[in-house]
Amino acid sequence: MNLDAFKAVLDGVAMDERPAVVRQKSRDFYWYSPVLKRQLDGFTGDLVVLPTSEAEVARVLAAAFAHDVPVTVRGGGTGNYGQAMPLQGGVVLDMLQVAGITEIGETHVTARAGTLIEGIERTLRSQGKEIRLFPSTTATATIGGFIAGGSSGVGAIRWGGLRNPANIRRVRLVTMEAKPRVIDLTGDDIPKAAHAYGVNGVMTEVELPVDPCTDWVDVMVTVDDFADANLLAISLGEDDGVLLRMLSTFQPPIPELYFQRYRAHAGTGRAVLALMVARADLPALEARVADWPGAETAFRADGADAVTRLPALYEMAWNHTTLRAMKVDPSLTYLQMMFPRETMTETIAALGVRFGDELMLHFEFTRFSGVVSPVCLPLVRFTSEDRLEEIIRILETEYPVTVFNPHRVTLEEGGMKRTDISQLAFKRQTDPKGLMNPGKMIAWTEPDWTPANGRNFLFSE
Repeated sequence: MNLDAFKAVLDGVAMDERPAVVRQKSRDFYWYSPVLKRQLDGFTGDLVVLPTSEAEVARVLAAAFAHDVPVTVRGGGTGNYGQAMPLQGGVVLDMLQVAGITEIGETHVTARAGTLIEGIERTLRSQGKEIRLFPSTTATATIGGFIAGGSSGVGAIRWGGLRNPANIRRVRLVTMEAKPRVIDLTGDDIPKAAHAYGVNGVMTEVELPVDPCTDWVDVMVTVDDFADANLLAISLGEDDGVLLRMLSTFQPPIPELYFQRYRAHAGTGRAVLALMVARADLPALEARVADWPGAETAFRADGADAVTRLPALYEMAWNHTTLRAMKVDPSLTYLQMMFPRETMTETIAALGVRFGDELMLHFEFTRFSGVVSPVCLPLVRFTSEDRLEEIIRILETEYPVTVFNPHRVTLEEGGMKRTDISQLAFKRQTDPKGLMNPGKMIAWTEPDWTPANGRNFLFSE
């Protein structure tokens, strides 16, 4: 790595080498995981580069290729797995200035990768449109970062996750070669770069579908029993007469302990459903809740409660649930699990007996192949790394759940649990020296990797 030579050929491209800035820009929300916090705390880049256009991105990548400088792409830094943290130093490529909406069509919006998602949504709604998916961190997350590092979000109850081909129309990226290429991915090619942590190109522009905007209202419903609350959630998710943008459930005592601004509405010892409901369908929702034993509407943002100016209810959901809880109790962390709908009630009961409040359940309902399905993001009371690994082992071997481990920094260990052949092949084409976000793709060095319980690939002890 020859940083001096790299910098010398980039006259006119903004850079920042102040240690405090470099350290700050070398971090995301990795500290959600006590494991990653221990492992990654010391990693930083050598400098931050702040391109303002696709052309400048290409200049940076050409110079980095020529002088063997690693490049880690950063959007808003809202990821949770260390995706935007440079493990081998080099350049942190801050994309916040490559921003702006370039086109709004009848059925799509095109935006540069560094555009904040909240700004896209706000602009679209002023024109009677809306995007399909957004993360709970929408105020600070960029659209490129969401597609490169995220997997789902608010809107999943209607549209499924980002892997649903209906949710991304085009991704434009720049390769890291002697002469960088600009490539547009569409259709079946999009997954080569979506949720790839920026290991095989720098996204500069995305094109998303849009729909006519709906007047959404935040609603909180409380239910006597958590398992029953999830049966109600499935029933509502399948009801064509109740249009939803978000459908979340929380086991007590999560809402009463950690949703401080909503505590008055959550009740004591009650399960909570958090919903975004079409205003026109509120009467139908109220009727369904009234007919469900033990359920009651505790909050509606369109009523007298609206004057309290509470945070948006989606800021209690998805991984904001973990953030809210950690602010109250820093010893908490979380997991991510696929939960079996067909044995959901029995599994909830069994986990309660086995773990008590060491595992507090929180579900986000999404659609897989059109089926309303629970995805679990439980809060975990962390005591030691060994115990966390034991919990994961118990869940995977003794219960009908699949754990996606957020305490791992690589693509394969955290989610896929396998080598993604298409992403690896694409990386070989677009990053032949392996300088893009090095250390995040196991397959680059071990294409035949298979997972091993209790072992972190890059930081094995």
